[in-house]
Amino acid sequence: MWKVEFIDDNAREEVACLAIDLRLKFARIVDLIENFGLEKIHEPYSKHIEGKIWELRLIGKNGIARSLYVTASGKRVVVLRTFIKKTQKTPRSEIENALKRSKEIRQ
Repeated sequence: MWKVEFIDDNAREEVACLAIDLRLKFARIVDLIENFGLEKIHEPYSKHIEGKIWELRLIGKNGIARSLYVTASGKRVVVLRTFIKKTQKTPRSEIENALKRSKEIRQ
């Protein structure tokens, strides 16, 4: 089965700082991934961004957030970056940040 983990404490703290409804949505999507497998999760929960970067799509009463992730060996989903989405398109700087963090993943 799939396991969801964080690249580091910064990535974990980014989720912890979200509004409660967005944290609950994150927990719900993680539960779906871990119980049913990543291959069963599609839009509206997950969407491909570019290259190896994908996003978990968090929508709540208090706004919209995204968690950028990659997959790693051993059926792992590694959350790289979580942020509040304020524009229609995912900001390039957030994608670059996630790509930079992804280089730290131990395979």
